[in-house]
Amino acid sequence: MNMLSRTLMIFAGLLGAAGVAAAAGASHGESRNLSAIATIFLAHAPALLALAMLGKGRVLSVASLVLALGAMVFGGDLALREWAGHGLFPGAAPLGGGAMILGWLGVAIAGVAGKSRP
Repeated sequence: MNMLSRTLMIFAGLLGAAGVAAAAGASHGESRNLSAIATIFLAHAPALLALAMLGKGRVLSVASLVLALGAMVFGGDLALREWAGHGLFPGAAPLGGGAMILGWLGVAIAGVAGKSRP
């Protein structure tokens, strides 16, 4: 397993664990932030795990990293808003969300531009 796959697998594990914790926290209260974190993290963790295990190619590698970093920035901003009363930095949530959109578009581009295997 190469370094990129290991990194993506680490991100997938962290996002999955944090997503379950956020879902548990959200079930005990009325937190929009925790519900959003749970949704984003639990949607992206399995995708990153699949990309870590099956993804090949430069476009897909970059897209995967952008997707992972976008989810971390987005979720980190919401988590800080929840527990510290302020965000990560101004514009962090839209930046993270935009990065996730770009990451998913990169996955689509990799699918279109990818080489077929015999």
